[in-house]
Amino acid sequence: MLIGIDVGGTTTDAVLIRNGEVCSTAKVSTEPGNLLNSLLEALDAVSRDIPPEQLERVVFSTTVITNLIAEGKTDRVALVLIPGPGVNPASYTFPDSFYLKGAMDYRGREIDPLDEVEIRKTVGLIRESGFSRAAIISKFGQRNSSHELRVEEIFREDYPGCKLELGHKVSGKLNFPRRIATAMLASATRERYQEFVEKIKKALDERNIRAPVYILKADGGTLPVEKSIEFPVETIFSGPAASTVGALALTPEGQTSVIVDIGGTTTDLALILSGKPLLASKGAKLGGFLTHVRAFAVRSIAVGGDSVIRVKDISLGTKQMTVGPDRAGPAYCMGGKETTPTDALKFLGLIEVGNPERASEAIKVTASELGKSETETASLIVDRVAQMITDAVNEMFFEWEQEPAYRVWEVLQEKKARPENVVGIGGGAKGLIAEIAKKLNANPVIPEYAEVGNAIGAAVARPTLTLNLHIDTEQKMYSVAEEGEIVSLSTTKFGNLNKVRLDEAEALAAELLRKRAEDFGISKYADEAEIVNSEVFNVVNGWYTSGKLFDVSMQIPAGLIPEWKRREKA
Repeated sequence: MLIGIDVGGTTTDAVLIRNGEVCSTAKVSTEPGNLLNSLLEALDAVSRDIPPEQLERVVFSTTVITNLIAEGKTDRVALVLIPGPGVNPASYTFPDSFYLKGAMDYRGREIDPLDEVEIRKTVGLIRESGFSRAAIISKFGQRNSSHELRVEEIFREDYPGCKLELGHKVSGKLNFPRRIATAMLASATRERYQEFVEKIKKALDERNIRAPVYILKADGGTLPVEKSIEFPVETIFSGPAASTVGALALTPEGQTSVIVDIGGTTTDLALILSGKPLLASKGAKLGGFLTHVRAFAVRSIAVGGDSVIRVKDISLGTKQMTVGPDRAGPAYCMGGKETTPTDALKFLGLIEVGNPERASEAIKVTASELGKSETETASLIVDRVAQMITDAVNEMFFEWEQEPAYRVWEVLQEKKARPENVVGIGGGAKGLIAEIAKKLNANPVIPEYAEVGNAIGAAVARPTLTLNLHIDTEQKMYSVAEEGEIVSLSTTKFGNLNKVRLDEAEALAAELLRKRAEDFGISKYADEAEIVNSEVFNVVNGWYTSGKLFDVSMQIPAGLIPEWKRREKA
């Protein structure tokens, strides 16, 4: 049996799946200040009377990292940067930055040594300033990490209590600013996230649950919870990822759909192209910074089923109705104090939940303020919310259409195309998706179990894994971006380094990905890895080719575990 839990901003949903079928669901209110309690309450509700030894897999999505960053509750991090030539430090907007001399070129060759006197002065200044953690990032540290490692050694000598993060271990991809942001956020959130994971493990142990536990990542894949401590920022946006994978699980294979996940506080938007979720080529954006975190191309907008409806006087005799962006607890028909879109949906008979008498009371008050009939008012609220979401989808298309994967998909369609379906996930889907789909000229799809689609997405998401291999035959070395180590080519099966072929580089990447998958405990999915990008460049000195540079990117893509029985009809 499988359990999936999604911790949303308003509710925490859980499902229990047996033999590929949903056999139990639960929905509890999320405690903003204590996500762990909400998660465990949902877990207990959905697994009641189930012997713990029958559980085979537990997966959860969480907003812990997203909330820490959004609420400004992360720890301060001193950024120790080695940008090298060609970069104006003033162009960066990162807080608490300290710059050091020293530089590597793009192939990892030292072109400017470190100044160790300067380093020790900087470490002393960081210590005096009260920083308890620091991130050390050099521009091409993923090609040669010796500068980062030497700065780390000096920190250990002069400030042994400082918690350190090294840029080449957090991300080995090119793009210095994104690596800085990724390292900064990893350092800022790691300790609190680790505390959260330890509490989960303790709570599961108390319940005698010994099943493997995973967390959902931003790219729709799962990661063993113990491993997730090494990559805390990978868990951002796991809620939108859950809704996307949930839609993938609940709709027929190979379809193209806009995913609209309507929660109580926000609505998340995502896109599936011919059965494959669209990834953001620039990585996830967190706290205003682009990162190297792989993530679906998603957007969250501040409108949901519990958004507060207000009526304001904007001029003599003219009223204006607004929706959100805030939420003041549950809808009035669910025991709250304010009129919300949920009340309008209940008044119009579009949803089943809620008290109809209280919904009528809420709409009557708003109708009186607007000077309209109650039915007209409720219809206006629903139309306004549907239009806000539709406008956001249309705006998002401008971003989606710039993604390389979208452009390739459009070429394969041999015409300008838009998705055929609007798939509704979440509690507010039933009352709104038909209107949103109509405005987008698409088919409305509300799958069975749409209300807990996020939890289903978490439960049935398979692991994902990426590997970016860089080979420099002239320097006789290779590096794996995700591992942060430089390895001699003498350890490989390559013969004459001057005659290495691209297919041999790809074979090495596949071998290394398999080993990495084994380390993560997900080797059963290694055979499904695919090449995302594969390039070779000649290194020319004078008139002769003196070596080759290979770059190969591979991934185990997002998808569903084989235990899930996909629905043949939406």
